[in-house]
Amino acid sequence: MTKVLILTGDAAEDLEVMYPYQRLLEEGYQVDIAAPAKKKLQFVVHDFVDGFDTYTEKPGHTWPADLAFADVNPAEYAAVVLPGGRAPEYIRNDPECQRLIRHFFAEDKPIAQLCHGPLISAAAGVLAGRRSSAYPALATDLEAAGAQFIDGEAVVDGMLVSGRAWPDHPAWMREFIRLLRAKAPATD
Repeated sequence: MTKVLILTGDAAEDLEVMYPYQRLLEEGYQVDIAAPAKKKLQFVVHDFVDGFDTYTEKPGHTWPADLAFADVNPAEYAAVVLPGGRAPEYIRNDPECQRLIRHFFAEDKPIAQLCHGPLISAAAGVLAGRRSSAYPALATDLEAAGAQFIDGEAVVDGMLVSGRAWPDHPAWMREFIRLLRAKAPATD
């Protein structure tokens, strides 16, 4: 069965992990979640409240990580998904996480990054010269990494598909699955 990897950790945006996870399963892919350690992860829900200048955070679902970053052989995976939330803020500094994302860029495999997920690619030094969307507050972070920030729901740059946040799921995942089907169809 063709495998897809999700790189995440505690405080990942609940919807941004669970939607691609379930959507890829529906397509017939095996989906593994990797985190700094193999453990039960605590996701969060970000939402907007009238009068707040930024989003608020509430506890979301818990979900087990299938394996630790250090135990992942990226050659076994056809594609990778980088969800947002706060998890990218700390997993981007993990050398094993950086090793994994560098593999997917170097091998020209499909990569989906959403919201704060591009922080991982930026820290790994693989965004220079690329076009990418992200949560709009990250525009300067992407530009500092050498990328061109595009405020769009499904920005495609080669095998990289990016979006701003969970409201972009339909367009973002549609483009990612289109690339994934062409490059690495699901197998039984």
